[in-house]
Amino acid sequence: MATLPKWSTPNRQVLLVKLFLDSGGFCIFGHRNCPIPEHHYEVFIEGLIDDWKAEDREQATLDWKAESKAIHSLGERRLPIRGKFSNIAKDIFFDKQPLFYFEALGMDGLKLQPFAKIKLASSYFHLYIDLGDSLKGTSKNRRRKAIRYGKALPLEVEARVKELVTLAVKDYLSH
Repeated sequence: MATLPKWSTPNRQVLLVKLFLDSGGFCIFGHRNCPIPEHHYEVFIEGLIDDWKAEDREQATLDWKAESKAIHSLGERRLPIRGKFSNIAKDIFFDKQPLFYFEALGMDGLKLQPFAKIKLASSYFHLYIDLGDSLKGTSKNRRRKAIRYGKALPLEVEARVKELVTLAVKDYLSH
């Protein structure tokens, strides 16, 4: 006895026979002398069978996944995954993150005052913060090198600049 293909279920066989009887083996839409090859019974059922095979493959994949999950599951309650940290660890981590990233020093062309270009953390925004007279304690040469080439400023001047920038960023974020 010949075995039927897997796609050939009784319901699908009935549908194929019904299509054949309705069309008489010719155009399945009932047109006389239909010039469109896709409407002919033989061509149409090939596409239909391909769709059924794809459906069966998808269903088999879903069945396999469900069976695999049933076999390998321990039946234990799982905790929801909330990412890398617990709530407390996340708060500690984000409290230690900087509010801003210092990008550059520059000179305002109109006021001839130094400013700092700051990128806010977790944002695309940049702030340009006027530093006023905070660089006055350094030599002209050292200020120029810091602005042009990004060289380090003296520690006390750098602390003043960081304090000014921190106050400006906190003020910006509070509004």
